[in-house]
Amino acid sequence: MAEEILLESDGKHGTHLTKSLLAVAFLASFGSSMLYGFNLAVVNSPAQYIKNFYNETLTESYNLTPDERLLTILYSVTVSIFAIGGMTGALLVGKLVTKFGRKGTLVRATVLVFVGGALMGFSRSCRMPAMVILGRFITGVHSGICLSVVPMYLGEIAPKSLRGFLGLVPSIHICLGVFIAQVLGLHELLGKEEHWPLLLSLIVFPTMIQLMLLPWFPESPRYLLIEKGNIHATIEALKWYRPKGNIQAEVDEMQEEQRSLSSIHTISVWGLLRDRCVRWQVITIMVLNIGMQLSGIDAIWFYTNDIFRDAGIPDLNIQYTTVGTGAIEVLSGMLGCFTIERVGRRPLIIGGFLFMGICCAGITLSVLFQAQVAFMRYISVGCVVGIIAGFCIGPAGVPFLITAELFKQSHRPAAYTVAGVLNWMSNFTIGFVFPFLEMTMGPYCYLIFCTICLGVALYTIFVIPETKNKTFMEISQMFAAKNNILEEELTSNGHLKMAEMNGYGTLGLHR
Repeated sequence: MAEEILLESDGKHGTHLTKSLLAVAFLASFGSSMLYGFNLAVVNSPAQYIKNFYNETLTESYNLTPDERLLTILYSVTVSIFAIGGMTGALLVGKLVTKFGRKGTLVRATVLVFVGGALMGFSRSCRMPAMVILGRFITGVHSGICLSVVPMYLGEIAPKSLRGFLGLVPSIHICLGVFIAQVLGLHELLGKEEHWPLLLSLIVFPTMIQLMLLPWFPESPRYLLIEKGNIHATIEALKWYRPKGNIQAEVDEMQEEQRSLSSIHTISVWGLLRDRCVRWQVITIMVLNIGMQLSGIDAIWFYTNDIFRDAGIPDLNIQYTTVGTGAIEVLSGMLGCFTIERVGRRPLIIGGFLFMGICCAGITLSVLFQAQVAFMRYISVGCVVGIIAGFCIGPAGVPFLITAELFKQSHRPAAYTVAGVLNWMSNFTIGFVFPFLEMTMGPYCYLIFCTICLGVALYTIFVIPETKNKTFMEISQMFAAKNNILEEELTSNGHLKMAEMNGYGTLGLHR
């Protein structure tokens, strides 16, 4: 039966963008990645209202009048607990995607959004601040899972010529989520004291749409074949995503990878870190995921209002200026998505980090000289916009795409676990440390971010190869020399000793 389905193909390669591919990319991102961006920004607008709520309830329940320091700590916990939840979710990714699959994990994770949204939505009427904090933690767990699973899923269902485009669709939705939170947080809409619980709980509506539609789409073909060994379901899934294409070559490539991994199962995080055959791939995802968070983007997001206020923008106009930066994020994310298959992964990473580094240095200079030169204040605003634009064009989404491309099926879940934990840990660290850095170093703290950005750009130039239009087998072969396995592991007939390499082959077995 499977052979009959293959023979029905019209002979064309299934590398064009189909409606099914586009639909699942937007649907998976709409109910997952967009919520991550929304939750990042949604607490900024109602910050004072949430503090007031904590003040009122502590007075009512405990007859305690908290000072501003305690309220600030409680609000900081409310914001940062989202990252703690994200790290928790990232730790669960490997086991979840192995047991339930990529799509199956996304569908099952939706229950977390409904629980977290309900807790935050009813917290004010129940007069329980703990419900807000717990709700933020639970939605963080959901984002920690989905931030890794969505690009993994899309990377595995996409043909190699479209992996870049589909891989950056989630980053567009992250930027869109930030923008939607900023717009809905305007005082004219939901930015009022009585509406903040509703604003925080709106996340249930995109998730509801995802839950109704996503189960009808097929699971990842690579998961079905390589991990489940179900060739018929694999071909059915491929025909769903490429209804008019020839999928024979793609099935052959997956079967080749399956044979190269026949001696091992999905490895653990510890096994990934110990495997010398993927040493430089692991180092690469560490550098990219730590670098994207320590680039200064989180500090910019957390303190955009303060920078705009220092630039002389009136308080009443700051919220609209912030919405303007959100619109720039969306446009920059779309620019990266539609150019990645033309220019490749490396140029977007290098260009994005270099531009961010220059803008970080620009903020330092503009703050130092704004007393002498009046227009320097507006240079700092331009640099903030530049950092956001540079980040969204490449560094915002490419590291998640690269993580899918650098690892084969057996190593990919563990790789996303490592990348996700480092990403969330760095996110939490910069949010916690930045105020102290700013107090200690003043504007010079942005030079630290500048150095990190330049360092990641140089690492990309000298270490990371271009992965555009490469199969997962070809990409692993490109790293063979860097991992010092090419000369040591090659046999006389030019094939790799699979047993000695722990099954992580870099060359085809039947070519």
